[in-house]
Amino acid sequence: MVKPVNAVIDGLGTTIFSVMSALAVEHGAINLGQGFPDEDGPEDIRRAGADALMKGPNQYPPMMGVAALRQAVAAHDRRFYGFDTDWQSEVLITSGATEALAAGLFSLLNPGDEAVLVEPLYDSYAPVVRLAGATPRFVRLRPPEWRLDEAMLEAAFSEKTKLLLLNSPMNPAAKVFSAAELALIADRVRRFDAYVLCDEVYEHLVFDGHRHLPLRGLPGMAERCLRIGSAGKIFSFTGWKVAYVTGAAPLIGTVARAHQYLTFTTPPNLQTAVAHGLGREAGFYTAYAAQLAGKRDRLAKGLAAVGFDVLDCQATYFLSADFRPLGFAGNDVEFCRYITCEAGVAAVPVSAFYDSGGVDHLVRFCFCKQDPVLDEAVARLGRFFGGVAIP
Repeated sequence: MVKPVNAVIDGLGTTIFSVMSALAVEHGAINLGQGFPDEDGPEDIRRAGADALMKGPNQYPPMMGVAALRQAVAAHDRRFYGFDTDWQSEVLITSGATEALAAGLFSLLNPGDEAVLVEPLYDSYAPVVRLAGATPRFVRLRPPEWRLDEAMLEAAFSEKTKLLLLNSPMNPAAKVFSAAELALIADRVRRFDAYVLCDEVYEHLVFDGHRHLPLRGLPGMAERCLRIGSAGKIFSFTGWKVAYVTGAAPLIGTVARAHQYLTFTTPPNLQTAVAHGLGREAGFYTAYAAQLAGKRDRLAKGLAAVGFDVLDCQATYFLSADFRPLGFAGNDVEFCRYITCEAGVAAVPVSAFYDSGGVDHLVRFCFCKQDPVLDEAVARLGRFFGGVAIP
């Protein structure tokens, strides 16, 4: 008999996004599950990438990232948040935010450490923490308010706590953490001498006057925080897999040593294109957020008319909806399969964003789609639930 493979990896299933996307293809369903736009981003950024590809060079760029993009990231952080980031020592380019998360977790965690994770959460967090030999400790946010509970946060910290992983703006809760909540987190992090890995890929996709506040800007946090941003989310190029990490030089140096053995580097023409994109005027960011807010409102209004109870959405590509008013008796996984196969619309169960379940009455819909696609999805659901007996 052969020896067993890695126990953590062997225990993982296929990500829910791949499962629901495959089911959508099988049944010809409109895919509002996986979070990607159905239109590519600005033509000038694409053209910059194409021109850089043809001009070259197309060999290995520097492991830390091309200078132009690292400089653009530092300038972006200064322009939007007032951070004085040194592009040479405090910026690292990675092949997507998931790689940045893995490099950050592998470089900071030792076996026996504990990592505080806030649920609901992106599904890579807990597996990578466990692959690093550390133990996740969960702080659960509950719908519909998704408030951070101070007592639960306090209970999650211990002398073994090495870091907290914070996703704000938050997927799938579509929540922007308030200044008061960030202050609570910063207080615990300082008191327990921990680090924070800040997943801020939706930093510019914020609506209704809400404001994204990076934790790095709070007192005592600059030397403890690693901040992750994503060109895929900012510019609607999710397939490019270009992300960036900023933080204090000692931390970035440590993360870079993990990065060099994961992907080492990222396509140079895409880095050049993203550098061009980050230099765009501030109006681009506000206009895109306003466009997404309109799509959110369009889908939310339609889902409410069908009979869903739609939760508040402050940011991101996503909104969550409670399907219980429709009379469906099963859980969220069953409901997502049901509407994909029978109504022709795919969504993602929110329970997939919890490590141990417990919230099984919500589904997540992606609204960064063309208006006719959103309208057709609502029309399909309306026709289906308007004339079908619910099992």
